[in-house]
Amino acid sequence: MQIVFAASESVPFAKSGGLADVVGALPQEILKLGHEITVYLPLYAAVRPHLIGEPKYAVRSITIPFPHGNRFVGIVDGGERDGVKFSFVDCPEMFDRQGIYGNNGDTYGDNAERFGLFCRAVLEAAKIIGAPDVFHVHDWQAALIPVLLRTVYSADPLLKNCATVLTIHNAAYQGSFPPATTEQLLLPWDIFTFDKLEHFNTFNFLKGGIVYADALTTVSRKYAEEIQTPEFGSGLDGAFRQRHADLHGILNGVDYTEWDPATDGNLAAHYTPADLSGKRECRKDLLHAFGLEVPEQTPLIGICSRFASQKGFDLLEQIAGRLLERDLAVVVLGTGEPYYEKFFRDFAYANAGRFSVQIRYDDALAHKVEAGSDIFLMPSRFEPYGLNQIYSLKCGTVPVVRATGGLDDTVEEWNPGLNTGTGFKFALYEAQALLDAIDRALVAFYDKKQWSQLVQNGMAQNFSWDKPAREYVAVYEEAARKRA
Repeated sequence: MQIVFAASESVPFAKSGGLADVVGALPQEILKLGHEITVYLPLYAAVRPHLIGEPKYAVRSITIPFPHGNRFVGIVDGGERDGVKFSFVDCPEMFDRQGIYGNNGDTYGDNAERFGLFCRAVLEAAKIIGAPDVFHVHDWQAALIPVLLRTVYSADPLLKNCATVLTIHNAAYQGSFPPATTEQLLLPWDIFTFDKLEHFNTFNFLKGGIVYADALTTVSRKYAEEIQTPEFGSGLDGAFRQRHADLHGILNGVDYTEWDPATDGNLAAHYTPADLSGKRECRKDLLHAFGLEVPEQTPLIGICSRFASQKGFDLLEQIAGRLLERDLAVVVLGTGEPYYEKFFRDFAYANAGRFSVQIRYDDALAHKVEAGSDIFLMPSRFEPYGLNQIYSLKCGTVPVVRATGGLDDTVEEWNPGLNTGTGFKFALYEAQALLDAIDRALVAFYDKKQWSQLVQNGMAQNFSWDKPAREYVAVYEEAARKRA
């Protein structure tokens, strides 16, 4: 099959979260199964340094109509990376900016126009370069592609048989804009209804994709169930329930070439399940990086995250004082909401020597946190998939997580009687439940035989992309049959 990916981010070009990792890795795995892949991304300012020499245009100029005047875009040939073709939608006034969605914490006011233009440009480019069997679109920024295909382009002979698959990486981000967006994007007003794109009197990109796509996927089995409930559906649970027969939960994979402690160049020492001595060196290196001196018998808890309410840091704030009554130390790396940045900074200042924080994004240091910690903490309120718990398992660092979304699917509670399990989970979103899970981890830590087995169990897990890629191909085939 010919598959087109359309997304707002992909490593190594532009990244704000896990979406970029998926779009960077999944196409290569699908390619290995015998299919052809082209990935479309906006040509942001951050992408330009990745282009070699002057941009080469696959399509010099495409006209995208708008009520206030046409815009003109080019399609830049980004070449191939491991066989996957990349194309970039070039419209400098829309995309040649430092931020992907905004700057300095503020979103761009014209994001509806920016990503509406991106979706039309992908479709127009496909008409010229070659229409695929399936458009695989990601999150709200590309969710207008299924809408356009079934409305504005419904009679187009080149596109009318193309199938669409929408992947929802996080249902909380929906692309909600004023009703006038319908007119601004030259869409028919009859789609602005409750059973289509209208959502509490807003124009909702994601809802449109949910309604019009041939198949839907999300990034874990548990999250596919959760988004059909009011608690996790972010107001779209009814739309998800309506499409439940077409909704598939497919666990993300992980690129183990980037996250393998036996080869990771970011680490002070390498190690394997057979020889963990290097992990002790990684712990020393991590403590040095955070300015701590902690005895070897004291467990070290690591946190590496965006500082957002979604991540459960309100629970951590409630138990922080009680947590440090235990014999442990904590290192924290991340950036995000000012409230939590201040909490971590103040708490570290008051507890120097036991609690250290670095308020920044640092990929190399993130690798050190994963490998050098004994325990990794992810108390998320919700987590569609999560990657850090997977990295922790590979690194022999035991995760303590809330039993939600992908965290529940990928971490198995430790059973000391059977020597099974890979970490510790808590179900109720309560501070005491989090503290209880940490205490269970500490009990296991002090029993070296238990802990050794727990570490080995985690490192033996395999969350590579091979199985998810096959599941995606099955969804493509199902969606294509609908359009045959």
